[in-house]
Amino acid sequence: MKIHATAIVAPEAELGEGVEIGAYSVVGRHVRIGKNTVVAPHVVIEEGTQIGEHCIIAQFSSIGGVPQDLKFRGEESRVVIGNFNNIREFVTINRATQEDIGTTIIADHNLIMAYCHIAHNCQLGNHIVLANATNLAGHVLIEDYAVLGGLTGVHQFTKIGAHAMIGGMSAVNMDIPPFVTASGNRAKLYGLNLIGMKRRGFPEETIKALKFAYRLIFRSHLLLAQAVEIIRKEGAPSPEVDHFLEFIKNSKRGVCR
Repeated sequence: MKIHATAIVAPEAELGEGVEIGAYSVVGRHVRIGKNTVVAPHVVIEEGTQIGEHCIIAQFSSIGGVPQDLKFRGEESRVVIGNFNNIREFVTINRATQEDIGTTIIADHNLIMAYCHIAHNCQLGNHIVLANATNLAGHVLIEDYAVLGGLTGVHQFTKIGAHAMIGGMSAVNMDIPPFVTASGNRAKLYGLNLIGMKRRGFPEETIKALKFAYRLIFRSHLLLAQAVEIIRKEGAPSPEVDHFLEFIKNSKRGVCR
């Protein structure tokens, strides 16, 4: 381990092999940091935070701070961050309240760019990109491979589906289905994320099946139940289409149109 002489590390913190802690950083009680993770200077990691292996925490980030929720009464809660995450300058990640799972979760291989805010009880999957100054309110769920453009704001309890692409400076107040592009204030849909899917090697048959499903649900005059019935009968079987339909069916806020 390389711990700068000016860093403050609580005796109860657990640091893995190869961890680096930069100048003037503060690591609180019961913090766990996995091997080969690098914490830059002037970072604050507060009590109850768990960070995985091979992460980069850039300068002036604040992780594990008290949630900005008026209902919070000091109860025990956590932030859990996985492996290979790149968290850039001035990012803030708040620990959870005791509602739902009581944990703010960021999985693996995510890029969180400068000045982003991830509020209490958010759950982020894998390979997500949050561009600069993206702000997530509490209880936001983002699935794998989603990309959010800079200065985007996401309303509390909103869900964003896998492989979705959201344009910069958007205001997202309803659920964004998987595999789509969305943009605007308030955000609306602009079709499928075809470029993203092709870059990630989606077969043409899968893309064709998603186009069929998208067209019937969002560009026809059918009721949702009618559209789903036709997709099930006439569309090509596809796990991606199944996920697309289940996401829309299970949306509590309603999906962006």
